[in-house]
Amino acid sequence: MSAGIRATLLIFPLMVFAFWGSLHTPGPDSAFDDDLALSSLPSLPAWTNNNLPDFSSYRDTTERKSAFFSFLYPRVALANSRILIERDYLEFLASKEALNQSERRWLIHQAERLRVDEEPASPAMFKQLHARLDVIPPALVLAQAANESAWGTSRFATRGNNLFGQWCFSQGCGLVPKARVEGATHEVARFSSPYRSIRAYIQNLNSHPAYQGLRDVRMAARKDGKLASGSALAAGLISYSERGEDYVKEIRSMIRHNNLGYFDTDFRATFSGANTGMLQQMASASNETALLPNAGDDEDDSGDIR
Repeated sequence: MSAGIRATLLIFPLMVFAFWGSLHTPGPDSAFDDDLALSSLPSLPAWTNNNLPDFSSYRDTTERKSAFFSFLYPRVALANSRILIERDYLEFLASKEALNQSERRWLIHQAERLRVDEEPASPAMFKQLHARLDVIPPALVLAQAANESAWGTSRFATRGNNLFGQWCFSQGCGLVPKARVEGATHEVARFSSPYRSIRAYIQNLNSHPAYQGLRDVRMAARKDGKLASGSALAAGLISYSERGEDYVKEIRSMIRHNNLGYFDTDFRATFSGANTGMLQQMASASNETALLPNAGDDEDDSGDIR
């Protein structure tokens, strides 16, 4: 075997490794800010800057899980409420005959962020953005966060606020994995807060070609006036892990075993029919406990959503 062939065989696994990491590649925190010249979007509440609690201090598994979900759900609800405000604005722009400079700038920014390569303000751009600028069911977010971060106790979670194993590729952008393959350059991204990790994760699912199947399931539910469940969207996670279908089964099992459908039900009940004013109030809640599930509102399981 020639030296050239041997070199190619050695490099190929690294190329595949790097490609796999690209499915989980976030940029700086600022890449996931959602406050570009949009007056209807309030400033982020101060509590979004809080770091991850020490979940390892819980000796009782049930208490640890309860604390984990209680910490994360308000951040998921906050991120989704802000996406719905952006979605409202997108629909407003789509209804206009002409856009001004700031409106076009916001639209182009969203297209770049969500990997939409279409003529600015064209029907094709609006169609793709409408499919990508959308919420992720809480049950899916919570299950993946628990799975990928070992219930908030992994090194990447505690030292980098990274709950989903997202990678980055510039030196110093995150934490170097202890088992990184020789020659690989990726790091596990570091975020300024768990909220930022959630925003990056949602953007990844909303933009990467590998998760088109997930978005197709979500869009089909939208056309029926419903919000797809976290379990249903899990079908689109085949490419999230090298384990493929086994990973999907595990995430669905976690949703079922931990009754995470409850959070989807609460989200539907809370956000169904919410107008812009109500969304603004949710998107700027000064206290994160205000976004925790309300047991009195979880009876509406119709699945209807705006």
